[in-house]
Amino acid sequence: MLSPPESAAEPTTDTVVPPPPSPGGGRPARWVAAAAVVWAALMALHAWIPNSVGNAGSLFQTLLPWTGLSVPVLLVLAAVCRSRLAAVAVLAPAVVWVTLFGGALTDKRADARSGTGDLTVVSHNVDEGNTDPVGTARVLAAADADVLALEELSAASAPTYTRELAAAYPHHAVLGGVGLWSKHPLEEVKAVPIMPWTRAVRATARTPEGPVAVYAVHLASVRVSAAGFTTGRRNEAARALAAALREERAPRLVVLGDFNGTFRDAALAPVTSRLRSAQREAGDGFGFTWPAAFPVVRIDDVLVRGMTPRSAWTLPATGSDHLPVAATLGR
Repeated sequence: MLSPPESAAEPTTDTVVPPPPSPGGGRPARWVAAAAVVWAALMALHAWIPNSVGNAGSLFQTLLPWTGLSVPVLLVLAAVCRSRLAAVAVLAPAVVWVTLFGGALTDKRADARSGTGDLTVVSHNVDEGNTDPVGTARVLAAADADVLALEELSAASAPTYTRELAAAYPHHAVLGGVGLWSKHPLEEVKAVPIMPWTRAVRATARTPEGPVAVYAVHLASVRVSAAGFTTGRRNEAARALAAALREERAPRLVVLGDFNGTFRDAALAPVTSRLRSAQREAGDGFGFTWPAAFPVVRIDDVLVRGMTPRSAWTLPATGSDHLPVAATLGR
C-alpha cells in the first residue's frame, strides 16, 4: 500500500505589500509641495498682490475665502504621490486659511436678531430688474430695523418702496438710485458726489440715543472680462467716498451699501481702513450676499465708526440678485 508523501507542497499566494510612503515621492510630489507653499504664500501676502495686471490682486482678495478649497485638492494629490513631504507641505495653506478665516466659523453675535443694542440697520441692493418690489419691501419691513438703506432704486420702483414702507418708516429720502428710510427723523440730507450721477446719500438720523450719520452707498459695478477684473470706476468712487468720510465729523457713523467689493479688497482700503465691518466683528459665517441664488462673495456690508457691532446677519432672499444685510449696533 502506498502512503502519501509526508508533506505535500501547499499552494502559496504572494501578498503584495505596497511600499511605504516616500519621504520625497519623486518629482511629482515635489511639485505638489512647491504648489502648496506658493499658494500659502499668496494667501498670506494677498494684500501685496499687485493690481498692475488685470487687477489680479483685487480679484484674488474678492475670492480669498474660497482659496481654502485648495487644501483638500492638494491633500488628494499628496496621497496619490504617497509623499510625506507633500502632505506636510499642505499644512501651510491650511494654517494660513484658518488664521485668516477661522474666526468666521464661529457665531460672534451677542444676541442675534433680538434687538440688543441701540440701533438696527438693514442695507439692500433691491435690483433695478426686481419684478417684485412689493414683496421685497415687505421682507425689509419685517426685519423691523430702525434704518433701511436701499440701493439700485429705479424711477419706477422708488414710489412702490415709499408706499409699502410708509407705515413703519415715516421718514425717508431718495436721491438718484439710493435712499434711506428711517423710524427716526432724518436731517441734513444730501447727495455725496462719488460718481457723475447720484450713487450715495448722507443723512443724520436723530435716534433716542443721539444723532448718527448714516450713508447709503452704491459703488460702481465691476466685471470680469478678457481684460481682467475691471475695477477702475469702482476704485475712483471709493476714493471719492473716502474723501467725504474724512470730512465727516459725526462721532457715530454707519455706512451701508453695495460696495461691489469685499472688505479685504486692498483697493477699497481708503474706505475700509477707516471703518469696521459689522459682519467680521459680530457675524456668523461669511455672510455672502451675491448672487442671491448661490452667494459666493460678500459685496454688501454694514461699516461703522464710533459704534460697536453687536450682531450681523443676512435676511431671506427677495426678488433681487443680492441678499439684504442687517446689523444691530451699540455704543
